[in-house]
Amino acid sequence: MLLSIPFPHLPSPPSWFPGHMNRFTKQLPALLSRTDIVLELRDSRLPLTSINHNLEDAISKWRAERGKVSISLQPHRGAAVEPSPVSGYGGVTCERIIVLNKRDLVPEWGMEPFRRAMAARFPEQVIHFASCNRREDIKSLSAVLVNIAKRNPHATETNVLVVGMPNVGKSTLLNSLRNFGIWGKTPKALQTSAQPGHTRALSNRLKLSEDPLVYSYDTPGVMLPFLGNGSEGAERGVKLALIAGIKEGLYDVEALVAYLLYRLNILDPVSPAYLKVLPPGSAPTTSVSAFLEQLARRLGMLLRGGECDTARAAKWFVEWWRREGGLFSAAAPHTLPSAAPITESSGQQPQPRHRRGWGFDLEWSVANSDSVPTVAASALEQRMGECIDEFLERTREYERQGGTVSETQVKKRTWEEKLARRAAKSKAKFIARKKGF
Repeated sequence: MLLSIPFPHLPSPPSWFPGHMNRFTKQLPALLSRTDIVLELRDSRLPLTSINHNLEDAISKWRAERGKVSISLQPHRGAAVEPSPVSGYGGVTCERIIVLNKRDLVPEWGMEPFRRAMAARFPEQVIHFASCNRREDIKSLSAVLVNIAKRNPHATETNVLVVGMPNVGKSTLLNSLRNFGIWGKTPKALQTSAQPGHTRALSNRLKLSEDPLVYSYDTPGVMLPFLGNGSEGAERGVKLALIAGIKEGLYDVEALVAYLLYRLNILDPVSPAYLKVLPPGSAPTTSVSAFLEQLARRLGMLLRGGECDTARAAKWFVEWWRREGGLFSAAAPHTLPSAAPITESSGQQPQPRHRRGWGFDLEWSVANSDSVPTVAASALEQRMGECIDEFLERTREYERQGGTVSETQVKKRTWEEKLARRAAKSKAKFIARKKGF
């Protein structure tokens, strides 16, 4: 078992925020005014990283206008909003459902503890795990939407707005909900793609239920304009690139392999998922070069002279993990066999040497005494809650320090403020001249 798993060196994150994402961000407040249910999709492998903080302000304002209280992930900007007695077409309905999609790619044992940990911190959010391959998940989610619609019998229809980051499965989920909720054979309404940014505009209204009437809109996936500075931003960018949430080609594939190797070792240091593709009898490793050489030889990816084609092997490994390797990593056990304690070189008392995690966002230290299969669900919920609290505090502190805004954005805002001051000054002079005549 690997007892020491070093964190890899990661490159600085690229900037990928096409024009259609910016347009949708500006349209969002108007769209929310005629929305009854916000269905926010996140990736189960990145339940925290796939939160789009740029959407939080608009959603919090929407809930405040309808008299709802939201616990924001970040400090609210701007003036307080007075509750509005009438909001949109659907009356007072105002629900936010968080769908953690692709649940089949994370271990089952962590779902309920994570749900409880999130509910304790965000009681106004409904957490729903789903996978488009599981009919029972689609049935359950469809029932949630229909039940919300039935609470307001005076509304003629209920409108659902689906939002989220690129490539989290918004279009695929809507196709599944429509196929389940509409009687008879229904054609595929939305085109889907494994590449991010395929949906570039707001879709036409899709009917998800006939009785009661429930309609939905599909929206473009919206990436953060700036992923952040330092190691925080670097790790966030690599995580999103691994789930194909960032345009292909913006990252060196071997950097993705280094981080993927690290995460798979964290999930299961005894028998990581990548051992499935290495020669039989291979041991877990933290060396990227050694791993890629073994993989290239196993797959027969050789250059002239018998040299290993590690670049080709790296690309194959990332694609394998996205396609089927995630299913193997989801089988990571809840507990590990106890390991012999390792002492410091000075002979001091043993220290915890291995880490455990769930998905790619939650990670905690495991002492040797915790390695026996007696870890209670409540203890697991507590550890996940600590990870969530740490993430929220780190996010707030990062924003206070301006880490979520790039230098280019700062220069752009400064220039816009300068132009606004010039315009105000010119307007004041014009008014003064007019009064003088």
